[in-house]
Amino acid sequence: MKGSKIFSLLMTVMLFLISCKEDNTVPGTNSEYVVFAWNDLGMHCLNPTYDELVILPPYNTVNVQVVKRGDPPQVVTTGLTVEYNLINNTTSYGKRQYGGFWTYFTSLFGGTAPANDIGLTGTALFGTMAVKSDHFTAEGMPVVPVDDADVWNPLQVIDIKVKDASNNLLASTQATVPTSDEINCAKCHSEGSSSVFTNILQTHDEEMGTSLVAQKPVLCAKCHGSPALGSTGPGTSGKYLSQAIHGFHANQGAGCYDCHPGASTKCSRSLAHMGTSGDGNCTTCHGNLSNVASSIDNGRTPWVTEPKCVSCHTNVNGVETNDALYRNSSGHGNVYCSACHGSPHAMYPSREAKDNYQPNQYMGSKIKSMGSCGVCHESSKGEGAGGEFSEVHGGTNPEHKNTCHVCHTAISTSTASWPHGYTWSNSN
Repeated sequence: MKGSKIFSLLMTVMLFLISCKEDNTVPGTNSEYVVFAWNDLGMHCLNPTYDELVILPPYNTVNVQVVKRGDPPQVVTTGLTVEYNLINNTTSYGKRQYGGFWTYFTSLFGGTAPANDIGLTGTALFGTMAVKSDHFTAEGMPVVPVDDADVWNPLQVIDIKVKDASNNLLASTQATVPTSDEINCAKCHSEGSSSVFTNILQTHDEEMGTSLVAQKPVLCAKCHGSPALGSTGPGTSGKYLSQAIHGFHANQGAGCYDCHPGASTKCSRSLAHMGTSGDGNCTTCHGNLSNVASSIDNGRTPWVTEPKCVSCHTNVNGVETNDALYRNSSGHGNVYCSACHGSPHAMYPSREAKDNYQPNQYMGSKIKSMGSCGVCHESSKGEGAGGEFSEVHGGTNPEHKNTCHVCHTAISTSTASWPHGYTWSNSN
């Protein structure tokens, strides 16, 4: 009898622990609001200096969507404010030589320079995000890869707080704000006593008969159109900046990580896409330098026309974004693809823990895309498939909440209402 009671007690404790573990598997299923934040590109580049040659200024964008949990959930913007701030990164102007962006602003971009620590779009490193139809955004933050402790770190972190009209905190999260100045032009441009960027201008003058050295500081996009900076055409030179740089360096022994940061940063961080190559597997999607340039020669607009998910995910329904880029695409109740899958070049799971903050926050320690069955199941198909799912997870009072409940208070067992090719797969 005594042994029986002990066994019964142990079973009770085990069931309690199991139930606790199951509840903790989806920690984000009890709040009223859920907030998703992501960087628009997954990696931004910027110049380390601004007194000679400038390719890109400090410019970083983070987007946010707020979802009110329900049946169905709703993406909401009205009656809410979204506050943001860079953690331990309150200024850019006084760090290293980044202040040159403001000092030489008029020569580079024309017009009056913004106040220190204010970016091209008038956005600061902290404040309240602007509402853009179905999401909030902080566009063009002048973030630099050096924190307030003077530590170089290309993966800065933004803190997001969602508040109602009475200033009550409804939801919060964090996201990576990647930015790097690791452009390794010195690999080739280090001849003589001149600086690296002056050497580039000298080389350009010799090759093209220009006089750029005498015009410093020079913004490359003044002659070579750069849609990354808002250009709508190839510029006065007749060649987009991407076209000119990739085409010229295609036969110079340059690699992707020489310019797209870089040896330390390694901007491609998505484990499913980075492969084992030394350049982050960039060429699998974008082609080599020659391909990038020739495709622009043949009519492609850089930054506007880029590789599509459907190019590789050919057997998954619903991933075709037509003319929209992944970073601008939404579905499944107008939720952006990046909200569930992560930023381009840093899609879940990322090799960097900072990138995986939201799957950890809402689903627990196993890193998958938002809503993945793989958080709990090694093989998500189980016995009985649909019937089993309905019994355990379906309806308004499920036996066990799963990752769909992060946004949904009730889950339809009709797979037609699920996002794209997610049906009975734990690999998403």
